[in-house]
Amino acid sequence: MQSRTSSSAPTKKEFAGTFRLLGRISFWIHLLLGVVAGIMLMLVIFSRNFSDINSAFIGFGIFLAVCGVIAVGFRIFWAYRYTRLAKRLQLPDKNLHPKKEEVIQVLRVGLIISLLGIGLGFLASEVAAIAVLGKTLAQPQGVAVYNPETVVRSIDLLLILADVTIIGAHFLGSINSLGLLEWLDQ
Repeated sequence: MQSRTSSSAPTKKEFAGTFRLLGRISFWIHLLLGVVAGIMLMLVIFSRNFSDINSAFIGFGIFLAVCGVIAVGFRIFWAYRYTRLAKRLQLPDKNLHPKKEEVIQVLRVGLIISLLGIGLGFLASEVAAIAVLGKTLAQPQGVAVYNPETVVRSIDLLLILADVTIIGAHFLGSINSLGLLEWLDQ
C-alpha cells in the first residue's frame, strides 16, 4: 500500500495560489489560441469563393469553427473568473471565501464548455477535411485542371488548421479544469 502524502488534499492557500496561477495561464493561452484561430477563420471567410461545389460543406465547417471560437471566448472569460475566485480565496476574511461547492461548480462548467468546444472543433475539422478530400477526388489525376473551383487552395487547409487550433485550446482548458477538479476533490 502506497502512501498518498504527495497527492493529499490541498490546503486552501495552496489551492488558491495554484488556482490563480493556472487561471492566468489558461486565460493567456486561450486568448492567444482564440485570436490565432479567429484570424485564420476571418481569412477563410473573407477569401471564400462560395460558388464552388463543396461550399455547403465548407460553409458548415466554418459555422462549426465559429461556434468553437465563441466557446474559446467563453473559456477566456471563465479563466478570468478562475483568477477572481482564487483572489477571493486569498482574502483574509474567511466569510468572503467561496464555498468548495461553488469552486467545483465553476470548474465543472469550464470542463463542460471545453469538452463541447473539442466536439465542435472535431466536427468542424472533419467536415472541412471531407470537403477538401472531395475536391481532390474530383480532380482527374495527371490532367491539367481547368476548373478553378475543384483546386484545393491553401485557404481550405487554413480552415483545417484553425479547427485544430480550436481543439488545442479546448483540450488545454479541459486539462486545466480536470486537473484542478481532481486535486480539489481529494
